[in-house]
Amino acid sequence: MASKIVVIGNVNCELQEVFTKLAKLHVKQSFSFAVIAGDLFGDCSTEHELQQMTALLQGSIAVPLPIYFTLGSKPLPARVIEQIEANDEVCPNLYYLGKRGTLKTSEGIRIVALGGNLVDASASGSKYHPSYTESDARTLIGAHHADILLTHQWPKGIRNGSKVDLPENATPPQETQCIADLCSALKPRYHLSSTDGLFYEREPFFHLPTEDSPDAKPLTRFISLASYSKISKQKWMYAFTLDPKTPHPLSIPVGTTVTPFPSIPTKRKPLPDQNTSYSRFAPTDDNNHNQRPRKRARAPPPGPEQCFFCLSNPNIATHLITSIGTEAYLTTAKGPLPTSKTFVPHLNFPGHMLIIPFNHSPALNSITDAPARHAAWGEMQRYRSALHAMLQNRSNGALGAVTWEVSRSNGIHVHWQFLPVPADLIKRGLLEAAFKVEAENLKYPKFEPAKSRSTSGSGLGSETTIDPTNDPSAEPGDFFRLWIWSPAESESEPSPSKEPKGVERTLLLPLPTETRFDLQFGRRVMAKLMQLEKRISWKDDVQSQAEEQGDAEAFKEGFREFDFTL
Repeated sequence: MASKIVVIGNVNCELQEVFTKLAKLHVKQSFSFAVIAGDLFGDCSTEHELQQMTALLQGSIAVPLPIYFTLGSKPLPARVIEQIEANDEVCPNLYYLGKRGTLKTSEGIRIVALGGNLVDASASGSKYHPSYTESDARTLIGAHHADILLTHQWPKGIRNGSKVDLPENATPPQETQCIADLCSALKPRYHLSSTDGLFYEREPFFHLPTEDSPDAKPLTRFISLASYSKISKQKWMYAFTLDPKTPHPLSIPVGTTVTPFPSIPTKRKPLPDQNTSYSRFAPTDDNNHNQRPRKRARAPPPGPEQCFFCLSNPNIATHLITSIGTEAYLTTAKGPLPTSKTFVPHLNFPGHMLIIPFNHSPALNSITDAPARHAAWGEMQRYRSALHAMLQNRSNGALGAVTWEVSRSNGIHVHWQFLPVPADLIKRGLLEAAFKVEAENLKYPKFEPAKSRSTSGSGLGSETTIDPTNDPSAEPGDFFRLWIWSPAESESEPSPSKEPKGVERTLLLPLPTETRFDLQFGRRVMAKLMQLEKRISWKDDVQSQAEEQGDAEAFKEGFREFDFTL
């Protein structure tokens, strides 16, 4: 059964006014309980504050419903501590959770609290002192899950990937990594905090699925309440409804973002030959085929929880993800072929992108559910169209694009690689020729025109005709597919349109089962064509996480107006 809950920011000993307002609201709303996200008593140093505390302890101020609180930045007054030690509560209906504690309410709602500020282990105080250590935070991970996580400090990186700005002239609160780790581990439905003079509500974010629940996508809403004030207009009270038995969503709701926190490393057995056969958000490398392996049984392909393209993998590099749709998502490539300076002044990011369907399949044609396959194909094409529109808008026709797909029945997780390319190379026929010549040099079969064509020349996924007898999403056999998009002639002024104008040619390179195929074929051809031979191997161009995140953020900013998921 769902429970109505109200959360209040720092009260700072304004007990009579806050509890009176709460009582009036409770009559109308019938809350199950309330939570204080911050300092209930504050400094308790002025005469007014001491009078308020005395009135509460003597029963002159009524607490209208069960209220739970932890520590903010101030220690509890000695008289309050005495009451807690003697009666396990401050007064009827007012309960202290401890600076590090867990509680399951009568409604079945699990609250996990970590009050105070982070300090070194040597500086840790009593259980009533507003401080905690990294060890305290790690201990609470043992709670396994929480419906409500209550902390004084913010988790590190909470604003990553968010479009919600702090109020003007607001000072960002202190953030700590151990609270981010705690939030990632417990996956609370609500993470509550309180900051003086500041209300902040982030977009909900979803946590990556786990091995136990590979389809579920737990959501967290982070809300930080302002302190109670008669003057400030910042929100200090927030109500919501929560049913702890409601299952986590299986799809990603509109308006949510991926978790802003990096995954917590977990110990797991490495995949067989993982470093040479598969890597996270990077083209697969097949350059070791000259080494004669020992004869042994082939290990089964990794499942979704180990696949580096599946959101259910807890070790997925979330900082590379730039957009998430309903059937597929977009990410920057690890070790991109271009650099952030390759396409200046048109682009300030590499633009080497991967379009990845959620469905864990080695090839699109292996998805037997036709509606699911069509949906994935359509959204992947829609991403390509949006990328084309972005290039056309930013370069005014100076940049085209190439996309390639390696479709093999013994693959792991199908994906498309997208790369901007100078339009001149396409219009002069050099790009197509480069692929055909390289295929001939490697003694591959010849490229052939694809039978499935777009009804328009734009490359729009929404414009692609799906003929049941000629379905491009179910192209049979193994193949290398190549899309070459050439923009329309440049105009005097950049077009604000989000619909790309141009023509596209699709080529297929059949891959018979006896053909040994270099999975770096597409990258190798483009590196030679764009005079980036020194960057042929993605492993030679792996960036630091800060550099990767910088490129991803630059891309998201440039792609924002074309991102149909926003």
